[in-house]
Amino acid sequence: MVEEFKIVPFECRGCWHVWEEEYVVRHVDDRRGNEREVWLRDGLPVPPPSSGVICPRCGSQQATTFPEGYLAHHPELIPSVEPAAPDATPLLSPVRKPLY
Repeated sequence: MVEEFKIVPFECRGCWHVWEEEYVVRHVDDRRGNEREVWLRDGLPVPPPSSGVICPRCGSQQATTFPEGYLAHHPELIPSVEPAAPDATPLLSPVRKPLY
């Protein structure tokens, strides 16, 4: 039995949230000598990741996967751990005030 650690990136097509999920993939031989993959998440067997995963932010089932290592080449997609600093620019309305 061989174990492999995989990090699979996802993106929600509903809210555009990007996240990663960690999996352990075990390569095992069945009783007939055929190799199988068993995907584990938190030690429990799960189906292999695919489209249709539920978004942890909005609950949408319209998520898609990226190739392994995709986010390492696109760090702008990884959400920051710290909240963004508030923008000090005052908000100006594009609607003119009445003259009366």
